[in-house]
Amino acid sequence: MEKEKRLLLTYDLQRFAKDGPGGEKTEPATAKKLTDARKEGKVAKSREISSAVDLIVLFLILKLFMSFVYDNFFGTFSVFYNKIPDVINDSIGGITLRTVSALLHEMLLFMLKIMAPFLLIGLIVSLAFGIVQVGWKVTAKPLQPNLSKFNPISGFKRIFSKDALFELVKSIVKIALIAIVAYQCIKGNENNLFVLYDIPLLQAIILCGNIILNTGLKISLVYLIVGLADWIYQKVKFKNDMKMTKQEVKDEYKNTEGDPQIKGRQRQRMREASQRRMMQDVPKADVVITNPTHLAVALKYDAEQAKAPVVLAKGEDYLAQKIKEKARECHIEIVENKPLARMLYANVDIGAEIPPELYQAVAEVLAMVYNLKNR
Repeated sequence: MEKEKRLLLTYDLQRFAKDGPGGEKTEPATAKKLTDARKEGKVAKSREISSAVDLIVLFLILKLFMSFVYDNFFGTFSVFYNKIPDVINDSIGGITLRTVSALLHEMLLFMLKIMAPFLLIGLIVSLAFGIVQVGWKVTAKPLQPNLSKFNPISGFKRIFSKDALFELVKSIVKIALIAIVAYQCIKGNENNLFVLYDIPLLQAIILCGNIILNTGLKISLVYLIVGLADWIYQKVKFKNDMKMTKQEVKDEYKNTEGDPQIKGRQRQRMREASQRRMMQDVPKADVVITNPTHLAVALKYDAEQAKAPVVLAKGEDYLAQKIKEKARECHIEIVENKPLARMLYANVDIGAEIPPELYQAVAEVLAMVYNLKNR
């Protein structure tokens, strides 16, 4: 009978995990990963809600100061319109391209001065709302050239990705809502629009201005709803994108805090060294107080060095037995006092003096020990 032959294959089961070698990303992002992402300019931010807030503030300010804007623009137009005959008369050969350009340039500067406060307010609001969204953190990392962005394969992946589909749907929804709101506003003012030819020019300008501002304000409010939905989506998406696998969390902990096994061995060595130093001080003790099997506390009183007895060593279970063995070797008295042993072990650190509330109890024990040794 031929021996059965078996072929053994080894498998790396991590390769079958959902998200690759590290496994599925189920762990929330650590503080370090969020900090690193922020340094690279990766934050949960919605441009839509920022644009909506900017538009609302702009239209509200224009509506409140409409008379100021109207008076200044109309005054500017009147001043420069009256300048045209003077420019023509002063120019040799009549009006030329240079004279028209100079006149328009001067008029634009005047208009810019009128609009400057509104533009400044818009800039301040935009910056303030950006800080409200993500806080103040300036970084130039996103502006640095990245050759991976020129990779055509990565470009196609971005074009046909889930995020691109969401942006397409969002754009369609925005256009549809804006069109509906604009149509409803114009439809509601159709009677006023039909009389524009029958009213004076200034009244017609004011009427059109009011219609435009009211329509813009309503569109901005609808746009704000879209922006809020986009902001919630960006928050959820950023949280999911920042998730980590269990292996990534372990690797990050090793890189920042060190290998837990190595740190555990270091702590063990430190405990052992501390115990050795403590055991070396036991022969200096005057008495060892026990409870009697689980706890042991070694005390020494030297009036020239300390005003109260000092704990030289303490331990429980195995370490307590070692302290008592060392005490017997050095002929140090061992006194059983359960309440006092528990109080000393729980409340006094090694090398520290006992608290005043234990003076009397410890003094009685030391007095008994001194009497035994004729001290």
